Amino acid sequence: MLPINRVKQALKAGQPVYGTMLVESASTAYVMMLAHAGYDFVFIDMEHGVYDLGVVAEMIRVARLTGLTPLVRIPDLAYDLVARTLDAGAMGIMLPRVETVEQAQTLVRYAKYPPEGVRGAAAGRGHTDYRGAAPRDLVRHMNEHTLVILQIEREAAVQRIDDLFAVPGVDAGLIGPFDLTISLGVESVTAPEVESAIARVLDAAQRAGVACGIHSSDPQQTAVWRARGMTLLMSGSDAQFFSAGARQALAAMRQDHPHSSSPVDPTGEPGAV
Repeated sequence: MLPINRVKQALKAGQPVYGTMLVESASTAYVMMLAHAGYDFVFIDMEHGVYDLGVVAEMIRVARLTGLTPLVRIPDLAYDLVARTLDAGAMGIMLPRVETVEQAQTLVRYAKYPPEGVRGAAAGRGHTDYRGAAPRDLVRHMNEHTLVILQIEREAAVQRIDDLFAVPGVDAGLIGPFDLTISLGVESVTAPEVESAIARVLDAAQRAGVACGIHSSDPQQTAVWRARGMTLLMSGSDAQFFSAGARQALAAMRQDHPHSSSPVDPTGEPGAV
């Protein structure tokens, strides 16, 4: 039996799904930790992350084995990136910096098998869990279960949002507030212009029947957007979690010695253990 994309099924049913992003941690152990924590999906970041496709493929395999839906943000719109990442077993693909309908159409074409696209077919790879598949079954199943996501992080995309979401085969739009803030020329992700742009994208998604989501550093803010109707919800990253956890642990260790600023004693030798 070919694998089911539970995240795509949930989004089609209007149900929220929760995930985070890996940008620095190349160990598959972190993928397992996220699965055991109960996340629905993980985004593996090939745009800003440190990963090549070999590392990504290993992370995808572990995610699939642990029931965590693996999604990948590719760095650019290129057929080999899309096809090889999906063949490795990614169950969804996201293109950053989308601005035009042509980009959205090309992403769909690269991600889908004929007649919906131009993706070359192969079975017995990661996307079939190394099982064989009949040609028609492969095409029908993978076209149905591959998640195609546009990252909305440019003012130009917001201006064309209805046209972008009208592209057949686009399943979701995920807002990147940080880049969107820069594109809009404002100082803060909480600026009224950013809030207005996010609301505009959400409204367009709801009209088009496309899932809408956001990547926020603040999980409480994510909950606010969920209440407004967003369903593809992502907060934080491995780097953010490690940094926050390290600071919290250090603050707890220093709570009775607030003026300590270094683990090295005044003589220059390492502090006592």
